[in-house]
Amino acid sequence: MPVDTTTAVLEALGIDAREITSRAALTGGTYNTVTRVSLRDGSDWVVKVPPAHSTGMRYEQRLLTNEVTFYEAASARGVEAVPSVVHSELDPRAPAGAYVVMTARPGRPWHEAADGLTAGDTARLRNEFGRIVGRLHSVTGPGFGYPAEPFGPLSRTWREAFTAMTDAVLADAETYGARLPHPVDRIRETLRAASGELDEVTRPALVHFDLWQGNLLVTGEPGAHRIGGIIDGERMFWGDPVADLVSTSLFGEPEADPDFLAGYAATAGGPLGFTPSVRRRLSLYRSYLYLIMLTETVPRGAGPEARAWTWKEVAPRLEAALEEVARPS
Repeated sequence: MPVDTTTAVLEALGIDAREITSRAALTGGTYNTVTRVSLRDGSDWVVKVPPAHSTGMRYEQRLLTNEVTFYEAASARGVEAVPSVVHSELDPRAPAGAYVVMTARPGRPWHEAADGLTAGDTARLRNEFGRIVGRLHSVTGPGFGYPAEPFGPLSRTWREAFTAMTDAVLADAETYGARLPHPVDRIRETLRAASGELDEVTRPALVHFDLWQGNLLVTGEPGAHRIGGIIDGERMFWGDPVADLVSTSLFGEPEADPDFLAGYAATAGGPLGFTPSVRRRLSLYRSYLYLIMLTETVPRGAGPEARAWTWKEVAPRLEAALEEVARPS
């Protein structure tokens, strides 16, 4: 019988089956195989293994490199809510393939815990969340783009990096025949015409770019809830910190999140001003995220219901974001 990927990783680390007290697959992700493993010595790990033969999108090459970079950079900044990397192998040609083993963080996803949160709980959590994100954004990278370098070396400018990112997702849309609300050439032209706004960004900050509630773990009792973990850092890049606001208020308006913004200002060196440039850049980043969401349904093999939901919820938002991008400054 062939050995499954998680077992192969544990064997590569010299972990005997008798040392394992529990093992459970973690669901909710759509790309990697993720397993929680507890050992007799008290260690509580999460083992993440990418698919052996991915037909994913261009930016999804060597995603674990991004994830390890995110956790290590955040930990070095003193962000306690992120997992610690225990072991990692980023070369898919290694005997057990590529993998990352990290410490498990306490809590359950925010959206699952939401029904038990009071208004006061939510306000405190949003403020704590903002403080954490502000600290993350204080980390500066060596260049702009994805650490895994799926499109080549990191870029000297954010405009160059983001243009490569959007060109790649539009190329994926063409490759997979993804359904978009406008032709690819028209979308590309719209995004490029507004790319001058990106020149305002001169520091490559640590951007998670997937900070929706499913990747935020909440722990504690009513009245004392805390952010127990920020996970799934594999989509991170070095870029404009404003880009994270696309997912911190997914499908919402970050300006309408005063508790988050107050916490963010406390650790980011001051309040975030929603200038015309910031708002236009937000529309660019929304367009990028929505293009990913619409395109990835094809290589992921999403079923009819998932495709219909994505089209209904995301396509109109992409159209609105592109209209904002195209609006004269």
